[in-house]
Order: sequence, then structure tokens, then C-alpha cells
Amino acid sequence: MSFFKNIFSSSEEKDSKESKIDWIELTDLGQLNEISALSNEKPVAIFKHSTRCSISRMALKQFENEFDSSDKVTLYFLDLIAHRDVSNEIASRFGVTHQSPQLILINQGKAVYHVSHSDIDAEALVKQV
Repeated sequence: MSFFKNIFSSSEEKDSKESKIDWIELTDLGQLNEISALSNEKPVAIFKHSTRCSISRMALKQFENEFDSSDKVTLYFLDLIAHRDVSNEIASRFGVTHQSPQLILINQGKAVYHVSHSDIDAEALVKQV
């Protein structure tokens, strides 16, 4: 059985166990109010990830390998396939066109920086903080 599980389980399931980042899962529309409020104290970044996209998976792994500034920014993780409503509300509320993968920095309740695909870079995010 474990042989089949290794073959058929998504690489996302395998990769999620190896992350050094303590992501806060974004699963509920109400959390967007929390993010806006928190961003008045400390910048908040949202990583929008498609579990069906290999490019998104590569961007996520690269970001996780490079990021080491959790003291400067709070990180939220959105599985946009499972929570499309939250993804749509992020686009509407923060005025950022939906893309995947996407990294959005919220400061003082506003999106102040956003990038997608190969432009997602942990060092560039920290420079924006």
C-alpha cells in the first residue's frame, strides 16, 4: 500500500511536511479582516498557491527555501483551489488581479506589492517591508 501511496499521493502532500516556514493557513473570508488589522502592526504576505500547477509548486518550494525573515512579515498560505472564494475576495478587496502562483504584501490594510510566477522572490519581498 505505501508504494501506491508514494506514487499516487501528490507531491504537494510530500512537500508540505518539509517546509521550514510556519504558514498560517488562509481558509476563511473572515481572516481577511484579521489580515488587514494585523498589517497595521506588521506587514502580512499572502502566498496564493494552486495545488494543480507544477509552476506554482516550484515557486512555493523556492520561496520556502529562501525565506528567513519571519520576524519582519507574517505569512499566510492560500490553497486557491480549495478556497476560490477567498482568492476572489483578495482580488476584490486589495485590488490585485488574480494570478497563480502569487505573492501579495499587505501593509496598513493595502496591497503594497504583488508578484507572480518566476517573479516571486523571498529577498525582494523582504526589501519591500
